[in-house]
Amino acid sequence: MEPTCKGITMSSATSSVEDLSSLLARQKSAFAGAGSVSADTRRQRLQQVIDLLVHHHEALTTAIDQDFGGRPAGFSLMNDVLGSLASLKHARDHLQAWMQDEPRQVFAPYDQLGATAWVMYQPKGTVGILGTWNAPLYTLFSPLASALAAGNRAILKPSEVVPRTAQLIARLCAEHLDPTVVAVVNGGPQLGEAFSSQPFDHLVFTGSTAIGRRVMSNAAQNLVPVTLELGGKSPVIVSRGADLNKAAFSIAAGKASNGGQICINPDLVYVPRAALEPFLAALRNAYRDLNPTVAGNPDVVAVVNQRHLERVEDLIVDAKVRGARIECVPEPLAVETRDRRRPLRVVVDPAPDSLIMDEEIFGPAMVVLSYDDLDQVIADINARPRPLALYYFGEDVSEQRHVLEHTLSGGVTLNDVMMHAALHDAPFGGVGASGMGHYHGREGFLEFSHMRTVFKAPAHDPRREWGLLPPYGEHYLAAMLAGVTCD
Repeated sequence: MEPTCKGITMSSATSSVEDLSSLLARQKSAFAGAGSVSADTRRQRLQQVIDLLVHHHEALTTAIDQDFGGRPAGFSLMNDVLGSLASLKHARDHLQAWMQDEPRQVFAPYDQLGATAWVMYQPKGTVGILGTWNAPLYTLFSPLASALAAGNRAILKPSEVVPRTAQLIARLCAEHLDPTVVAVVNGGPQLGEAFSSQPFDHLVFTGSTAIGRRVMSNAAQNLVPVTLELGGKSPVIVSRGADLNKAAFSIAAGKASNGGQICINPDLVYVPRAALEPFLAALRNAYRDLNPTVAGNPDVVAVVNQRHLERVEDLIVDAKVRGARIECVPEPLAVETRDRRRPLRVVVDPAPDSLIMDEEIFGPAMVVLSYDDLDQVIADINARPRPLALYYFGEDVSEQRHVLEHTLSGGVTLNDVMMHAALHDAPFGGVGASGMGHYHGREGFLEFSHMRTVFKAPAHDPRREWGLLPPYGEHYLAAMLAGVTCD
């Protein structure tokens, strides 16, 4: 028998807009009726999600593999299951300290009269979470960790691009979780559009910048605050003093991860002109060590579907037509295949008007741009929309600081790629076109909390005896003017 939510059957079937609206109303009613959410209750809710992932990890990784048409179980465990568990466990183990009232300084003279003030952290209500296909568990359950730690309830919508995974998530959550606390709805773009138009108390979206704009516009109709985890063309600066082999290996490992289908994956790699050929040789060797072959290699993650594969291939063709040099690593495919695994295509110095210079690649390809002057690289990065991540390779501390102080991105990793996003005790998020808001750690708790200021007045109110209330005496204006100083 399927679990129900006071009359709503929560199954793994496609949900309707009416199901979603009714479910949200019932979650809001349950939230209002429950009142304060204790630390024990929050930990219990997080533990239920942890238990779900631990007990059903094999089925989940199998579903992801089937949806991708090839994704190693070990990678899905590392990226999605263990990544989600780390967020959930960190929130579980630290939420009690995060939720304590924070005393604040009271202004004079009330501080001398016994007034007190503090900030209390209260849950907002129901958080809507729109996940994405490239990390189908992590983009749901990592922000959920922050939302539950803050005492909220949540409705999740997995991506329809990975339908087996989405249906399994819905079924498992319906079987193991109270749907008035955590529920799942499934559907295509129409339901996604309706989802972002609901009067949630907070909305999380992971996906493209273009869709992020629509989500934010829809949320604005109900004044719903948003956390947007978008993407962009994350740049890599390989400095003149960088260890080329180290840089090439780190970038190769990053591009081999999930077939390049990661929002913080390197897109644009800036290499000193004199080091271009040695870098390309080092990149080829490093990638070949990781993936000696591509077609049929079970360690290589396939492009998620034919439409996404064709999009990436079109970017490569467009760059080649415009005169770019294309390197195929480790080697070109020998035969035509229905397998969507593809070698890494390295597009060298493409024309500025190439599509690949503007569109996020999100697949097994990257751009390498040779440069002569570091400040010109910084200017080029700053002329583009703000990226979700920035990477720098080199040991010159003053140059590192120069790059950090003259660029802006969601996060940074020095002498590696993508590592900053794995920090549990530091915020993860974008800036500008790459998003807004954060989750992870205490900053994620704060993101989904209402910071409520409380002032407790003293027993005695001296304003009348001090002449600060009407009718004003002859000295009132002089007393006010005496306070207008630059000290």
